[in-house]
Amino acid sequence: MKSYIEFKKVNKEYKLGKNRFLAVNNIDFTIGKGEFVVVLGPSGAGKSTVLNLLGGMDTVTSGTILVDGKDITSCSDRELTDYRATDVGFIFQFYNLIPSLTVRENVALVKEIVKSTLDVESVLESVGLNDHRFQFPTQLSGGEQQRVSIARAIFKNPKLLLCDEPTGALDSDTGVVILSLLQDMSRIEGRTVIIVTHNAILAEAADKVIKLKNGKVQEVIFNNNPIPVNEVNW
Repeated sequence: MKSYIEFKKVNKEYKLGKNRFLAVNNIDFTIGKGEFVVVLGPSGAGKSTVLNLLGGMDTVTSGTILVDGKDITSCSDRELTDYRATDVGFIFQFYNLIPSLTVRENVALVKEIVKSTLDVESVLESVGLNDHRFQFPTQLSGGEQQRVSIARAIFKNPKLLLCDEPTGALDSDTGVVILSLLQDMSRIEGRTVIIVTHNAILAEAADKVIKLKNGKVQEVIFNNNPIPVNEVNW
């Protein structure tokens, strides 16, 4: 599979007073288009830093990140803004919904900044929310609110879905529903889905597992026979 994402000798250094801290230390890895990938590691391993760098929310200290042949490490601030708006869908542990807007309005709000959006009703149908489209976030369960955030992410038709502990605030049964939905985004729609988590069990469902420790890539595991999320022994 041709590499869709490439990290080449990427470093990210933060200054803490007089001290310097390498959150990401000379890492290399590749991800293919349409892969369902888990970035695994304990707290402080550098997982969220990798996601922020890939999503254009932070910049590297050194090294190169290529996405679909584009060097995002050499982009201007304006180019990074466009990249985040059009190419990347973000899904976080907390849903960041606007409580005064309905489900449909929360999703369609993205249309203000992105031109090539999908059909909002079709997107809501795909995540099982069409019957809830006129409800407000406070009228929904946690799992339903997370589905709204997923719908909002895919409504702008991104090439890449970046998920930071997307089930961390959900019970295990609801989490399986959400993760199955994300796996379907990869399997059925061909989107590249990257999930940052500390939950090693999810590795069984991934095409590739990138293990991080102390800011370094400890291991990259290729899974030739990933199983459906709902068949994982949680």
